[in-house]
Amino acid sequence: QVHLVESGGGLVQAGGSLRLSCAASGRTFSSYVMGWFRQAPGKEREFVAASSRSGGTTSYADSVKGRFTISRDNAKNTVYLQMNSLKPEDTAVYYCAATERSYVTTLSYEYNYWGQGTQVTVSS
Repeated sequence: QVHLVESGGGLVQAGGSLRLSCAASGRTFSSYVMGWFRQAPGKEREFVAASSRSGGTTSYADSVKGRFTISRDNAKNTVYLQMNSLKPEDTAVYYCAATERSYVTTLSYEYNYWGQGTQVTVSS
């Protein structure tokens, strides 16, 4: 099992930046594919970004491509989401997730473990 704790959320103006962190504890972090998802009020949870076990392969939702970057530091058991050029429509609770699958996946049901979420609010 792995326990995930997100941090770094907050209130930022449109055009600003935030970096989310997700610290993992438990089984070997490098054995998990990691993902970020988000859920806005009244909407379903949606995929944001994912990283392979080594970090060498990444995937992004079209809505964040070119603005967000996922990275991981396996020595620190942490995955990051650097968010630049933030827009009001990026406002949501952001969740970190881990899967034991060996491939990068954008499907939330393929992730086994989830953090508690961190709120990101972008004001216009």
